[in-house]
Amino acid sequence: MVLAHHIATLLYCFDAEDRVLLLQRNKEPNRGLFSPPGGKLHTRDGESPHACACREAEEEMGLRLSPTDCRLTGIVSEYGYEGQAHWLMFLFEITPRLRSLPPPHAEGVFRFVTRDELDTLPTPQTDREQIWPLFWRHRGGLFAAHCHCHPQGRQEWALEESRLV
Repeated sequence: MVLAHHIATLLYCFDAEDRVLLLQRNKEPNRGLFSPPGGKLHTRDGESPHACACREAEEEMGLRLSPTDCRLTGIVSEYGYEGQAHWLMFLFEITPRLRSLPPPHAEGVFRFVTRDELDTLPTPQTDREQIWPLFWRHRGGLFAAHCHCHPQGRQEWALEESRLV
């Protein structure tokens, strides 16, 4: 299937109480749903995933980071997501702890949530069923997963690499 290929970063930020920062999105994709902040890589500029994570942290949260503040935790590739595009996503745990909630942003409103609260919020289906469980299991380690998205919403997931702590 010939589709556009998007590359993005997702930022998993925590506060001192180990609550994760989520963004209730104002825009598509996933409008109205809660997900980690992040954004698309500037491929025309040759931007690296770590540089994208730092740029997105500053743009969305006002947080100045260096690449060493971004710990790669996961890589997720999605083939034919919603029949519209292929995605390659780099998941980073941000090592400095946030001291306060970032102000609202054009992308949405931020909220800190506990791991248990996360299960009660509206989140994208792939996040809830696959990505969040992989992130929690591999936190401090590394995973790579691939999702083959079929028409009518069926998905086939494969864990391609798993390094547990």
